[in-house]
Amino acid sequence: MHQIIDTHAHLDEIENLESVIKQAKDAGVIAIIAVGQDAASNAKTLEIAALYPGFVYPALGYHPWNIKEAEIEANLEYIKANIVKAVGIGEVGLDYHKRVRAVADKDLQIRVLRELLQIAKDNDKPALLHTRYAWRDAFDLVKEAGLAKAVFHWYTGTSSVLRDIIDSGYYISITPAVEYHEEHRRAVKETPLEQLLLETDSPVTYARGRDGEFKSTPADVVRSLKGAAVLKGLSEEEMAAMTTENARRLFGVEI
Repeated sequence: MHQIIDTHAHLDEIENLESVIKQAKDAGVIAIIAVGQDAASNAKTLEIAALYPGFVYPALGYHPWNIKEAEIEANLEYIKANIVKAVGIGEVGLDYHKRVRAVADKDLQIRVLRELLQIAKDNDKPALLHTRYAWRDAFDLVKEAGLAKAVFHWYTGTSSVLRDIIDSGYYISITPAVEYHEEHRRAVKETPLEQLLLETDSPVTYARGRDGEFKSTPADVVRSLKGAAVLKGLSEEEMAAMTTENARRLFGVEI
């Protein structure tokens, strides 16, 4: 059993959390970065982190799926007021799927992300980024903000943007989709070990509509580890040691 860190989980959405946390610890998970999506989600994430000090570390975010014009200021102010309690800004980003753009258009998403990235910059926090169909715009905004630390979570984008991410010293996080999703697998292959993290994005359902479909929990970060180790031609021990050290360094946690 290896010491591993789940760097992206929505613990506020998980039922039977105490049992799920125990399962994660039994699987070798030594820490979880719990991400928020709006003010209510952030508040619950902070409550959960307070229940599991030294194991759950909160990141405060405003997900593009949750953006509503009338609520932007309140969400940003909540993050600013509580940023000292957080190890990162996330989940934040852009999502150009037509269903999301119907609620929050590109210009609105970009405006909000700019403000969130400024909070990250002002407080020297890493940003945890959702970038569906918006890889180039998201990368450009991170660079424009002058962020030193960023994670492009569950990356499935183009190799050209990935090269820029790598050259900038940013990170890619690996989900259990590494077992089957070709674009994600390619990104993991192309990214240096020193810039890889493990995550689950739980409680996301993986392999949806395929054989082996499952609803994830943080214990499934072991699947991210195993799949990535095979792709990179490394032992699980090597993959665990480096990704755990990467997470410690990025989030500034001593575990």
